[in-house]
Amino acid sequence: MTQATPTALEYVARIAPYVPGRPVEDVARELDLDPATIVKLASNENPRGPSSAVLAAIAAAAAEITRYPDGYGYRLKDALAQRLGVTPEQLVLGNGSNDLLELATMAYLRPGAAAVYSQHAFAVYPLATLARGATGIEVPARDLAHDLPAMRRAITRETRIVFVANPNNPTGTWSEPAALEAFIDSVPRDVLVVLDEAYNEYLEPAHRADSVGWTARYPHLAVTRTFSKVYGLAALRVGYGVMNADVADMLNRVRQPFNVNALAQAAAVAALADIAYVEDSRELNRLGLTQLVSGLASLGIPFVPSYGNFVLVKVGDAARINHALLLQGVIVRPVASYGLPEYLRVTVGLPAENDRFLAALAPIVGRDLASG
Repeated sequence: MTQATPTALEYVARIAPYVPGRPVEDVARELDLDPATIVKLASNENPRGPSSAVLAAIAAAAAEITRYPDGYGYRLKDALAQRLGVTPEQLVLGNGSNDLLELATMAYLRPGAAAVYSQHAFAVYPLATLARGATGIEVPARDLAHDLPAMRRAITRETRIVFVANPNNPTGTWSEPAALEAFIDSVPRDVLVVLDEAYNEYLEPAHRADSVGWTARYPHLAVTRTFSKVYGLAALRVGYGVMNADVADMLNRVRQPFNVNALAQAAAVAALADIAYVEDSRELNRLGLTQLVSGLASLGIPFVPSYGNFVLVKVGDAARINHALLLQGVIVRPVASYGLPEYLRVTVGLPAENDRFLAALAPIVGRDLASG
């Protein structure tokens, strides 16, 4: 006889769990491959490894791991406030920027409320919305990008949050600053606009919006960023949000105590100060993205122009091609769960890793062309 278990909330039971990119060890174990020969281009990580300054900061902080971390995050907030020209009261720290998205829904959504987001946008937006018993309003994308006018029209009296990713994951598309600001200005002030800028540092300076500055004019705007991408701290999970101090106060009320650990805080302070590392990482990404798209073009494979550290590639039978790549020790990211079953998302790696992907893909495409 099957034993009864506690009954979960109905709207929680409907949630499909988030599926991350596959770890190297998992693929090696399943396919009996040497982990050292596997290339992972699935999770939009910085392929360089941490800077020496970050490693030194982690080593120093490790001496105090018996102590709880600073629950306020004074040093990191002070460093961010000085860099961004805001006050510490406008900042919220998170266990990755994903945590900030969750905190926003905890503070502003409830059963009966609604959140608006784009088709093909980050999977956490609907997950976090459904976890609060709220309704998700998915707005059809335009050319795989956010349709901001349509998103504005989708806002109803029940809407309490609008999520906008810029650049967007997994499509790599980008909204120009003027259009983005006009959208924010048009949103009712009782609706929180969460501007997810996880990939902001990969943008060319001319493409970056003054989003942090906008928070002074738009008290309903919250900007979220992360140290997981260009700063190279994905394993430590640290992100932050910039917003009106009153909004920050609401998010801090639902934030878990000590949600950013001591090693992550120390590493983030060091990473923020290492400007050269960030610039070098951005340049490496620019060159790697050019390498990937040039190779894809030479193979005749369509792709979406990207403003992030990844490229969305249209391959047709993505599930089959993904498996064929795994057999060759190349991990990329299928995105069928984003409504894109014909596409794979490929992270920009080191030059040799990019070459490895292109070399693995070429014969698969060749067989498809021959059979077609």
